[in-house]
Amino acid sequence: MIVAELGLPEIRLHDLRHSYAVASLESGDDIKTVQENLGHATASFTLDVYGHLTKKMQNASAQRIQQQINKVS
Repeated sequence: MIVAELGLPEIRLHDLRHSYAVASLESGDDIKTVQENLGHATASFTLDVYGHLTKKMQNASAQRIQQQINKVS
């Protein structure tokens, strides 16, 4: 296989789609945009497959909540 001969890691097309979807969500793209870009029929399908929480997303959420708390305090 050409990929192996070049010493590159084996990556499936789905792996690239998954990386794109997670990176898009982490960067703040809304789920409808990601859904459309991936060609999914529904946003719920996109969320079910790609909507897992990452550490980066948890940290960003915590920072947004802290900013809101600081505004009220």
